[in-house]
Amino acid sequence: MMGTRSPQDKLFAADQIYLDYVGRDSLYEYLAQNRQHLFRDEDFASLYCLNNGRTSVAPSLAISLLLLRAVEGVSFAEAIERSKYDLRWKVALGLEMEEVPMQKSALQEFEAKLVLLEMGAGLLQKSIAEARRAGYLKNRNLRVALDTTPILGKGAVKDTYNLLAESIEQLACRLAEVEGESGAAWAERQGFRRYFGSSLKGEAAIEWNDKAQREQLLTAIVQDARRLLGLAEQAKAAHAEQAEAIAAAAALLERLLAQDVEEKPEAGCQIKQGTEKDRLTSVHDPEMRHGHKSASQRFNGHKAAIAVDIESQLIVAVEVLAGNVGDQEKALELVQQSERVTGAEVEETVGDCAYGGGPTRRAFADEDRVLTAKVPACNNGDCFSKSEFAIDLEKREVRCPAGQTTTDYRAAKEGGGGRFVFAAATCQDCPLRSQCVLGKGPRTISIQAEEGLQQQARAHNQTEAGRKSLRERVVVEHRIARLVQLGIRRSRYFGRTKTRWQVVMAAVVANLSLVMGHCRRQEAAGAVSAEAAAAPKNGLLGAPLVFCSRPFARSAPAWA
Repeated sequence: MMGTRSPQDKLFAADQIYLDYVGRDSLYEYLAQNRQHLFRDEDFASLYCLNNGRTSVAPSLAISLLLLRAVEGVSFAEAIERSKYDLRWKVALGLEMEEVPMQKSALQEFEAKLVLLEMGAGLLQKSIAEARRAGYLKNRNLRVALDTTPILGKGAVKDTYNLLAESIEQLACRLAEVEGESGAAWAERQGFRRYFGSSLKGEAAIEWNDKAQREQLLTAIVQDARRLLGLAEQAKAAHAEQAEAIAAAAALLERLLAQDVEEKPEAGCQIKQGTEKDRLTSVHDPEMRHGHKSASQRFNGHKAAIAVDIESQLIVAVEVLAGNVGDQEKALELVQQSERVTGAEVEETVGDCAYGGGPTRRAFADEDRVLTAKVPACNNGDCFSKSEFAIDLEKREVRCPAGQTTTDYRAAKEGGGGRFVFAAATCQDCPLRSQCVLGKGPRTISIQAEEGLQQQARAHNQTEAGRKSLRERVVVEHRIARLVQLGIRRSRYFGRTKTRWQVVMAAVVANLSLVMGHCRRQEAAGAVSAEAAAAPKNGLLGAPLVFCSRPFARSAPAWA
């Protein structure tokens, strides 16, 4: 059953005695003063049985512990230790000095339930509600900015040899568990002992500069993998209750074989040339991907995508994407999530050039939403780019920098769009040909299916309102920097679902920090007003009298 905290404060609680020692301008003090309405026990009633069972730790206390853990980036064990001995944590949680709030296993289980039931959005919504209660967020309509940042995955990234070896070990352990044996003992009996060492590649006694020896080792690994897959098929038939778990481990091994290995025409196996688009990089975290934020910045892991209210700088939506997808992935879903979390309508969405592609604009246009983002540039080397041609879609006409026009439009067969083609004779005799066409044929201009939307975007971006929106997009970069300070650059979990929980908790901390700063400014302004009102007034002019704190010094005049 769900435990609850008494609404009545404890007489000897740390926040009653030591609040001034911790500091009244800290996040710990803010949590101490606002925890009762920030996190309520009844908000987590769905996690518990209503009428029987042992009484649990109050969920409002458990979620406060998880929030403090996100603030300081500590482990579960360290969080429990700090709740016992750290005065700041005692104050924030409202605990008595000798009180132990809960055990590590209970805190881990509570977080696992929150992740499983996807309650992160509810916590983000709580931070927005707190911002409204404090008067920090007032507008009912929002303008949001979108952006992404890399998250380094927790899983180990290894080469093909060790990836296959770890997948073989994982499947062998699954089959050993079904047979009721230890993994090492089962592997010894089935001839897979070498996959249970520290590193297959490190222990292989071959000359790694010899290509033939490398391929011979790879062939032996592939043969073992296929034999193990055969044993997995037999185990699935014999143990139907474990078939799903066996099939998952076998599917991972099959995918690694398919993505990294190919048969040689003469015999044996070799590593595939190139890298597959959706290549698995880790056995421990199969959702990690090779990604790049720029041409020079590469990483292995995921991407955090966030939406930020431009005016208040509150984070209103969070998502974690695969590391190899574009930044614009799920952009529309982020906007919809923002509306659900805040209960407000998004009037405008602002993004960088990654969000300015045609398909993204079409998706927003179909939903009657405003998207402001730079249009991706069309580069053509040293020759005239597409932007230097006047394209009139209504007349279906294109005019080149030399003043020549064409109406020869050839529609594409699939996906919409097409291309305009200039006459070969016109281009051949053009004095600007060397600056326009490098080949022998005429110049062509490609037209996207969303070309009209792109033209409208270019025109809007040249207006004062468009330029202002693009400048204001910088607030999302500031919020990303804050999330990185809170530790999201490196995932603490395996998989995107749990990594999203980490980002959500960091976003809640970031939002509450903004709200706390607003409350402190309001209190300071109120104190100044009260001081001014209490000051004695000049009877004639009504202005506050100013008294000098020291006597006037007698000195000679300046002209003496």
